[in-house]
Amino acid sequence: MGFLSHFTHRGLVHWQGLLLIVSLLTFWCLPTNAQLSVVSTNVSEGEEVRLSLHNKPQNAIGYRWFRGEWEIPLNLIAGYFSLTGKVEKGRFYEDRMILDMDGTLLIKKAALRDAGTYTVVAYLPNQVKEIGFGRLDVYQPVGWSSFLSASKITVAEGDTMVMSCFSRALSNEWLFNGMALQLSERKELSKDHRTLTIHPVHMEDAGYYQCKVNDPLLSAESWALMLYVHHE
Repeated sequence: MGFLSHFTHRGLVHWQGLLLIVSLLTFWCLPTNAQLSVVSTNVSEGEEVRLSLHNKPQNAIGYRWFRGEWEIPLNLIAGYFSLTGKVEKGRFYEDRMILDMDGTLLIKKAALRDAGTYTVVAYLPNQVKEIGFGRLDVYQPVGWSSFLSASKITVAEGDTMVMSCFSRALSNEWLFNGMALQLSERKELSKDHRTLTIHPVHMEDAGYYQCKVNDPLLSAESWALMLYVHHE
């Protein structure tokens, strides 16, 4: 009888643990292959961008958006629930942000400070929630502001020539006569790829040089600069 009593007690402990697990699952959906996520997006500074949702639940009754990688109340941007029809505004909310009823977040005139990770929480019936993450990157536009400057455009064979590319772009590459410039021991780029040095200059280095600037959204080429090489 004592053994049966002990067995029953242990069974009750396990049953209570199962109840605890079931209780947790009523609040959070287990991750699946169709897990909610924020579509990571690139945008130029000053442009309008919409953070849309992937695998959005069809029966969501509300959404909350947060800055950062988790559901932290202090990082709330905004929330919307269909029952109230009102927008809840958090610490990171700005007037240029619009939370639509479909759960997407619209940001007008994206600023560099908007870049980072975003968290969205979808609220479903029966106190169930799904959570998703994504990233927004904001870049300064390349435009057509890049240009080349050279120490001199006419050089003697054997001299040193230095060209500089001026641009706000994140990266750039060099072109020679419309093709990618082939680097060598004589042709070197600075660490930021903004300065090209040729030493010593050979006759075959004469031609048109350009720098092509890039960011994830745009690319632009500078006006061509002609380098003349002559014999001493």
